[in-house]
Amino acid sequence: MVWEKEKIVGSCIVGGAAFAVGASFLHLFLKGELPLGLGLGLSSPWRILRKRKPVRVYMDGCFDMMHYGHCNALRQARALGDQLVVGVVSDEEIIANKGPPVTPLHERMTMVKAVKWVDEVISDAPYAITEDFMKKLFDEYQIDYIIHGDDPCVLPDGTDAYALAKKAGRYKQIKRTEGVSSTDIVGRMLLCVRERSISDTHSRSSLQRQFSHGHSSPKFEDGASSAGTRVSHFLPTSRRIVQFSNGKGPGPDARIIYIDGAFDLFHAGHVEILRRARELGDFLLVGIHNDQTVSAKRGAHRPIMNLHERSLSVLACRYVDEVIIGAPWEVSRDTIMTFDISLVVHGTVAESDDFQKEEDNPYSVPISMGIFQILESPLDITTSTIIRRIVANHEAYQKRNAKKEASEKKYYEQKSFVSGD
Repeated sequence: MVWEKEKIVGSCIVGGAAFAVGASFLHLFLKGELPLGLGLGLSSPWRILRKRKPVRVYMDGCFDMMHYGHCNALRQARALGDQLVVGVVSDEEIIANKGPPVTPLHERMTMVKAVKWVDEVISDAPYAITEDFMKKLFDEYQIDYIIHGDDPCVLPDGTDAYALAKKAGRYKQIKRTEGVSSTDIVGRMLLCVRERSISDTHSRSSLQRQFSHGHSSPKFEDGASSAGTRVSHFLPTSRRIVQFSNGKGPGPDARIIYIDGAFDLFHAGHVEILRRARELGDFLLVGIHNDQTVSAKRGAHRPIMNLHERSLSVLACRYVDEVIIGAPWEVSRDTIMTFDISLVVHGTVAESDDFQKEEDNPYSVPISMGIFQILESPLDITTSTIIRRIVANHEAYQKRNAKKEASEKKYYEQKSFVSGD
């Protein structure tokens, strides 16, 4: 009996202590002072008592001539939080700080909204993080951290555009995607224009190989101007492709829609036709033609972006479920059967009218099968539209590129002076 009484008393003491500890943990947890997951499993009832506030991160940018480097930055930013809010800088701010944008604000908004890692978009964001705007981000948009790449974002006076965010301790940094930038892409097109204006002493097929395989032009490599006329140095890896992929295939009864093209200089026109195509089914499969096919059909100066660069840009689009990297020009019965394609579509706005030809039509098979449909393109924009904008204002873009280089040089000089190097 003595042992039984001691056992009961001991149980009461232990139980009381456990209750007290539990009550203390509950109090701290409800106040938000207990770190989430401290001693608690994912299925613990403690998680049910109070939902964790989502971590909201903010990233801004011009997103001019949006490319896979921008998309990779947004992917990395989204990984640092639960919700990604993106600010798109106004045309006026870009002109004041960098020079004229190639794509206007409404097109850049379309592009950013279409990136699958983006949750919210703020239009007309300032180029530099000011005190007032930072307060608005923290109070109105409930932003926890401001994100930017490890490359400098420099104001015309040579100062850091994110200095205030860093001072507030609410700044996080991601790694810049090497091998591409809007400045670089403009340089590629300017190089293309310069090469085409020269006599055929350099074969056009040679230039195409330089673009496709990431080699610099021998004519401008050593004596390149400040316009940045260099070509792609992008080296694709399987890991990067996996990072951009959805990682899941269509369901057993999915209606699979197929659309193909070059998707060079991925732009708002591409985004909108992909959105329209996705609305027609459950799964959107996009075929991307290889560099040799694009060159043969569009000219030796195309594509500006190589196959893997174009593939990543398309994969980052929220309307796309899967891509065929290096899709054949002709949509064959074998392709249709292999991928269980329900419908093949094509937009009305295109670089060529091959889809309307009676002979040598690459869509003759799906047409004969009754599964081909022409979609009205929401925007009258093609890759040639973007190139024409560059060519028409090439002097302004050359000055813009030189202006950026001058600002960055001033930034590094100031940084070196402060550090005493």
